[in-house]
Amino acid sequence: MATRFVATHECDASIEFKNAYINAKKEDIKIIKSPVGMPGRALNNSFIKQTETEKCKISKCYGCIKTCNAGTTPYCITRALINAVKGNIENALIFCGSNVDKIKEIVSVHDLIQELVKE
Repeated sequence: MATRFVATHECDASIEFKNAYINAKKEDIKIIKSPVGMPGRALNNSFIKQTETEKCKISKCYGCIKTCNAGTTPYCITRALINAVKGNIENALIFCGSNVDKIKEIVSVHDLIQELVKE
């Protein structure tokens, strides 16, 4: 459900992030292994493809996850999420829900709630 609220006018994510959701197709959704060791659903972009073949350079550790080791983790999850929110989509981890491909437009939260109540 949270995925749908990203593509609202009120969400403070960048327009590029919102458009990634709007333009997503079912085949763009991929289950990935995050640096915390848990699987996650994300859009298969350049960043994801790169992390499958090489380790990203980590220039700063944010200390956000106790179990993360900057020397062995494939990428910095904090940096990847910041990139997503700021619109640097090709260098971002774009987590999403399984129905992201059904989002076709940016709407207001009010209109989204009205649509959900109808269903």
